[in-house]
Amino acid sequence: MEDIIKIIAVGLIAVIIVIIIKQYKPEFVIYVSLITGAIILYMIFGKLQGIINLLQSISNKAGVNSQFLSLLLKITGIAFLAEFAINICKDAGESAIASKIEIGSKVIIVSMSIPIISSLLDVILKLL
Repeated sequence: MEDIIKIIAVGLIAVIIVIIIKQYKPEFVIYVSLITGAIILYMIFGKLQGIINLLQSISNKAGVNSQFLSLLLKITGIAFLAEFAINICKDAGESAIASKIEIGSKVIIVSMSIPIISSLLDVILKLL
């Protein structure tokens, strides 16, 4: 619970800084946004590491192919990073660039998902 309070506090402080800076140097607002995002990512990195370790432990116990878990984690990471970049672009007023990042990330995610989809289709065909 205290982690979310810290994250909210960092976000609200950043909003106050943005409101103040926007009056005098609006071009610096993007830097505040980037720094805030980096701070929050740093704050949650330990939690992410714990989640990854737990998923690896569960997959080892269940006998799931570790390549699939690794692929799913990479896909999830791409989705999070793309969302972060998209929001930064939108904050900077660059919606066109944001949409290009979104399309690019979706194509990459779909292309990375092909081995998993192929494996699932093989399993389904064997069951039929």
